[in-house]
Amino acid sequence: MSEIRITPSILNADLGNLDSEIAKIAPVSDLLHLDIMDNKFVPNQTFSFDRAKEIIANSVMPIDAHLMISDPDLMAPKYAAAGAASVTVHIEAVNNLSKTINEIRINGAKVGVALKPKTQLADVLPYLPDLDLLLIMTVEPGFGGQKFMMDQVSKISQAKREIDQLNLKVLLQVDGGVSKETIQIARNAGANCFVAGNAVFKSENPNQMLQELRKLAIN
Repeated sequence: MSEIRITPSILNADLGNLDSEIAKIAPVSDLLHLDIMDNKFVPNQTFSFDRAKEIIANSVMPIDAHLMISDPDLMAPKYAAAGAASVTVHIEAVNNLSKTINEIRINGAKVGVALKPKTQLADVLPYLPDLDLLLIMTVEPGFGGQKFMMDQVSKISQAKREIDQLNLKVLLQVDGGVSKETIQIARNAGANCFVAGNAVFKSENPNQMLQELRKLAIN
């Protein structure tokens, strides 16, 4: 799968004017990345499930829900049932990954699994054929605006080799520090789905920034 996907994160958007923020980037985005944090799995808190349901229901774009929470086995299927296009859980937080993957899919969403920087790729390889998306975190999850971790590039490359060897149609997503300076590095390593937050919503023109990021990823 070579199609490039750009999925801006609203973590750094003006949450008080979320509809207008989404409207800025909707014409040039593939998905909207929704970071769900519970102040347990990561030291930050964002949206409650009820608020997330409202965002999913009202969004003009499909939602890519990234659950950085301590109880994904319970909550991930609920996000799927609420209408998220894809639901990504962290392998470090899941108790029964096979069961949770199945329940996300049964409830109508595509399935993603995320790895924190210190988590080995080998941990997720047995589940790779069951996934639609593999997320390599290029920062420690919890806060936007962090610097892209160059030591994760080799993990991206290794993941790309594993996906290709199995001839899988799994999106290889990167999240963390994605910008005009780093997106080509991640793309050259094999990523084809990019989460960009700070670079987009802290720019003067989020729409234009997303177009520039896409061009850099394609070239």
